[in-house]
Amino acid sequence: MKMVRSFFAAVALLFVMTSNAAGQCQTWNDSPRKSEAEDAHVIYRPFLKGKDVPDLVKMDDANFNIAYDNWKKAYEIAPAADGQRPSHYADGRLFNRALMDRTTDAAKKKEYAAMVIRLYDEEIQCYKNEAYLLGRKGYDMFYYLGNSYSIETYDVFKKSLDKGGKESEYVILEPMAEVVVYLYQQKKLTKEEVRAVHEKLTEVGEHNIKNNERYGQYYKDALTRMEAPFRKIEDEIFDCAFFKGKLLPTFKANPDSIDIVKYVYVKLRQQGCDSTDVELVELRQKYESLASAYNAEVEAQLRKDNPAYDANKLYEEGKYSQALTRYREAIDKETDASKKGDYYYRIATIQFRELRNFDSARDNARKAASLKSGWGAPYMLIGDMYLSGSRSCGDDWNQRLAVIAAIDKYAQARSIDGDVANDANKRIANASGALPSYEDGHMRGIKEGQTATVGCWIGETVRIRFSK
Repeated sequence: MKMVRSFFAAVALLFVMTSNAAGQCQTWNDSPRKSEAEDAHVIYRPFLKGKDVPDLVKMDDANFNIAYDNWKKAYEIAPAADGQRPSHYADGRLFNRALMDRTTDAAKKKEYAAMVIRLYDEEIQCYKNEAYLLGRKGYDMFYYLGNSYSIETYDVFKKSLDKGGKESEYVILEPMAEVVVYLYQQKKLTKEEVRAVHEKLTEVGEHNIKNNERYGQYYKDALTRMEAPFRKIEDEIFDCAFFKGKLLPTFKANPDSIDIVKYVYVKLRQQGCDSTDVELVELRQKYESLASAYNAEVEAQLRKDNPAYDANKLYEEGKYSQALTRYREAIDKETDASKKGDYYYRIATIQFRELRNFDSARDNARKAASLKSGWGAPYMLIGDMYLSGSRSCGDDWNQRLAVIAAIDKYAQARSIDGDVANDANKRIANASGALPSYEDGHMRGIKEGQTATVGCWIGETVRIRFSK
């Protein structure tokens, strides 16, 4: 008996479903109210000619009510019209969407939105064309009917995409991407599900760009807009292979752009691509080549435009005469006295330490000191010159007088610049052992405290003191 009851229950359910479907798909062809339905159809249709929802929203109440009431009558009598045209379903969606915008009542809006969805479902039942209608249904749910980022909207889009495949309509690409990304961020979809949708939508777009002569540009534009929401999560959900497919064409199209090459390489490494991968090796080598050429160009321009910088480089390269020339150019261009002093000091250093041109070196050290008060380095340098050049100052006595001159310069540096005091003290201590001896002074009739002039190029007047 239980099996019998189950059988009859199933039959009853099938009867109800069949009756509902038949009711939804009723035409006026065999209806006793055929002429009434046709008349209502003929009355309302002109009101919709060339109009969309915004036009119906603006329509005056009298005309809107005439059109709507006659559509409602035609729909109630024959939802499927003559069985050849789905106009009652499509027109009903226009009316109900317009009604949503013509009222401020939230409950009414919800009622009208539900009717739009019902009309999509009925048309699908009666006229099939499921992929197209599901896509349009999902589009309306997302933009107009208040379902927007819901899982229900996603399910409708997914059914449309599954049934439409590569022939799915372009209108679903952008809103479905928005829904998918949002649901992923809300942890309602997995990475795998999102990647699968992205792959299918991309396939739809690329297929129609190549093969759909009429709407190819629409698909191209939609595919471009679709990528915007996916960019928000692409680093999380896509792997090396995806980014190679996305970015390598950009590299191939711009192989000499250092910014693009660098970006592509770094991005691929960040997305887990192996540095030994053939294409990444090519990217790295290309970047290194471009960077080397770019840096060389920048360096050349920098050296051309900045004589002081160029002078430093020339000094490092051992091109001392050329470095001096460029430092002099830097001095001529410079207006800051302190910087001029630095350049004179560097000139003096090169002339002394590298070229052994003591006279010129001392002159430039003095110029450096005159341009920066409280700077002991130039006097330290002159002291080093005197010690280094003392051996060329004739006999032992003059050489030792040169040591006194050097110590005087170290002492002068120490007295004006605390930063060099330690170095000055060390040099003074080291040089003091080479002061003249009391015996040498006695033999010459010279007493401590007397003044004497250092022979040779130094020519400084010093006060005699003897070694202890």
